[in-house]
Amino acid sequence: MEEVIARVASAANIAPDQAQRAIGIILAFLQKEGPTDEVGAMFQALPGAEDAAAAGAAENPGSGGLMGGLMSMMGGGGGLMGLAAKLTGIGLGTGEMASVGKELFAYAREKAGDDRVSQIASAIPGLGQFV
Repeated sequence: MEEVIARVASAANIAPDQAQRAIGIILAFLQKEGPTDEVGAMFQALPGAEDAAAAGAAENPGSGGLMGGLMSMMGGGGGLMGLAAKLTGIGLGTGEMASVGKELFAYAREKAGDDRVSQIASAIPGLGQFV
């Protein structure tokens, strides 16, 4: 995971620990929302992905700041809006979120293949814009 953390941190101009948290949150989201077989195969191609996803899933869902509060009030918190709320909660802005997502998915394509990543992205509504 060190390689992808460094790449994401550089691409988004954020600290490595923040990149690590963001990657974990995104991987946990994919694990929860994506097609099980494809996500599992992608995780096998990304050493450390399971541990990162577990850490991301443990992130406090109520830490989403204003966005998280609004989602809770609306009874939501899932999907891309829930993901955005969690990423906002660790201090990422919209531009940083886009950079993190694009770099993480570029890395995943290199390691797991275009077809697998495309299958995952097409299975989650709205995710394609970040891939």
